[in-house]
Amino acid sequence: MILTDIGGPLLALTLAAIAVMGSPGPATISVTVVGASFGMRRSLPYAIGLIAGTSVVLVAVSLGVVALILAIPHGAALLAGISTTYILFLAFKIATAPPLRGVGDSVDAPAFLGGFLLAIANPKAYLAIGAVIAGTTVVTWDHRLDALVKVVLLAAMIVVIHLFWLVAGASLSRLLRDPLSSRIISLCLAAALVIASLALQWR
Repeated sequence: MILTDIGGPLLALTLAAIAVMGSPGPATISVTVVGASFGMRRSLPYAIGLIAGTSVVLVAVSLGVVALILAIPHGAALLAGISTTYILFLAFKIATAPPLRGVGDSVDAPAFLGGFLLAIANPKAYLAIGAVIAGTTVVTWDHRLDALVKVVLLAAMIVVIHLFWLVAGASLSRLLRDPLSSRIISLCLAAALVIASLALQWR
């Protein structure tokens, strides 16, 4: 009976997470771009950093910490500034990356810390997770259990969403072995990353 009662809300929460949290944004586009530029294996630490950082955001939103951050004068602007700065650095790194067959170990792929910092400074993460949590009630008879269920499900979705975008990006890596194609695609991916970041700031 309980499973029947929460089945619909769980599905609604999952679909909302896919639509809102899984849509293109600085984090999802960055992991796609990194996967395309450096391949699946070398990009995995960065993806894990994004997952860890976004999970911290999830817990912070659930505990109401975000309200305190946004209450600080220029708190939201500070987060946006940190996120934009790192994205511009990442875009430059992607745009100047050599073809994959020439990369070897001479060019370091973005690491765990880079992904983690981008995730916790990414305004879209706070907005998207906050919207999903506030928009759906799974367990109507126990608010604490409702919060726990949401956190567990959304944590799983964070993993699935980021790995999906990583695999999607890594699937393009074979196109980056030709020097000309590599340069064109790298520049396009870097531009997409910058545009996604700027679009978020103008919302």
